[in-house]
Amino acid sequence: MKSDVIIRHAVSTDVPSITEIYNEAILTTTATFDTETKSSADMERWFASHGERHPVLVAESERQVVGWASLTRWSARPAYDETAETAFYVKAEWRGEGIGRQLKAATIDEARRLGFHSLVARVAKGSDESLHLNQSFGFEIVGTFKQVGRKFGKLLDVHMLQKMLDDGTVE
Repeated sequence: MKSDVIIRHAVSTDVPSITEIYNEAILTTTATFDTETKSSADMERWFASHGERHPVLVAESERQVVGWASLTRWSARPAYDETAETAFYVKAEWRGEGIGRQLKAATIDEARRLGFHSLVARVAKGSDESLHLNQSFGFEIVGTFKQVGRKFGKLLDVHMLQKMLDDGTVE
């Protein structure tokens, strides 16, 4: 695991690096079901839609952003406000260095700090590393959507995972 990695809240000047990492994932992985790369303007709007309640984090090493993660609103309906979707992406040449693990841990810590009750994640079948990493943090498969997305010419299943952050009791 890389020890010189700093996890911090993203700022607007990180958006070009976030965009580069995300576009790489679009073109080469099933980590996202986006199929066309995003423009800087697209990602600037995406970044602006986040904020204090739904932060974007970056992993920085050797003065460059090498990965990022986010908490995203699960649904616009207010009853879902205590649930967030998690996502993380790591630059290809930095994968396998423990950066995804550090980002996931930091995202869970942020979710707890912000008072979330439940976290969800979507993982395409075949993304074994992502599935394993999520499960190692206590995310459990709660269902599988069959053949819901087509990427790289294949129909893919998507596992829905969930992690409860508290027991739901009201004090």
